Amino acid sequence: MAGQRTQQLADRIKVIIAQMLERRVKDPRLGFVTITDVRLTGDNQNASVFYTVMGDERAIADTGAALRSATGLLRAEVGKQLGTRHTPTLEFFLDAVPETARQIEDLLARAREIDERVAAESAGAQYAGDPDPYKQPRTDESSDEDDGRA
Repeated sequence: MAGQRTQQLADRIKVIIAQMLERRVKDPRLGFVTITDVRLTGDNQNASVFYTVMGDERAIADTGAALRSATGLLRAEVGKQLGTRHTPTLEFFLDAVPETARQIEDLLARAREIDERVAAESAGAQYAGDPDPYKQPRTDESSDEDDGRA
């Protein structure tokens, strides 16, 4: 049951941080950020907060700096709202899932193009050997013909 409690705490921390970023953190460097996941260690001492940012590399770097700057405020609010004995330390990580998903989508699109090209090239192709290259089971009629008996 400790795993379920840890997951509930992680979900609550995710909501608290998202609300704080939306309402109380007024850093101009903070871009359009989304908190995607929070993972707590087994002892609930450390929380890894994953986020994504819409924008270019500069927006990502600025948002990372703004989150590091606001870590103390966010941790204090998490401690106040959780009411647990120990408030976990917060560490922010840029979530790689959107970039990985984009790379997978690009690879899938490339594979579809190659499949379409192969299908177009093989549209009028014929088999090099017999139409049915597999041995067929002998029937009585074919065995009579092969033996030369009628």
